[in-house]
Amino acid sequence: MRTLVDQLATYATYHRDPRNIATHFVGVPIIVLSVLILLSRVSVDVAGIAVTPALVVFLLSSLFYLKLSLAYGLAMFVIHGALLLAAGHFATLSTLAWLGAGVGIFVVGWIIQFVGHYYEGRKPAFVDDLIGLAIGPLFVVAELGFLIGLGKKTQTQVEAIAGPVRRRETASA
Repeated sequence: MRTLVDQLATYATYHRDPRNIATHFVGVPIIVLSVLILLSRVSVDVAGIAVTPALVVFLLSSLFYLKLSLAYGLAMFVIHGALLLAAGHFATLSTLAWLGAGVGIFVVGWIIQFVGHYYEGRKPAFVDDLIGLAIGPLFVVAELGFLIGLGKKTQTQVEAIAGPVRRRETASA
């Protein structure tokens, strides 16, 4: 299995424009929410616990992230756990409202993503490697951490491979 830095650096090579990264801060979480919404409706009772496909995806992705990094894995567990709880509320709505919310949020999220990739001038990472669909949420958490001064060692290692985030040129006076 590739390391945390390898995964983030590969994904980061598709995301060096700050406008693209900014759209990911919005688009990726709402796409994750929409997928969890759509997977939260059907459940099977297992020892008194309502097991949904969303719960299974949450648990498997949590194990994947924890295997990459304890710190990032715990952050992902908390964030995705909150999204899973929110998704559960949508699952209690009427079928039309649940489906409309899930599909609508999904479409809006992807529109935001494609706007970002327009600025980047590059296709989304998942087009070349489907693991990008799992790394995207982790990338957003890592980039947010980098912005607030966390994960400097990881940031340095990722940027040594992918290059730094491009800075937008400012007009000179």
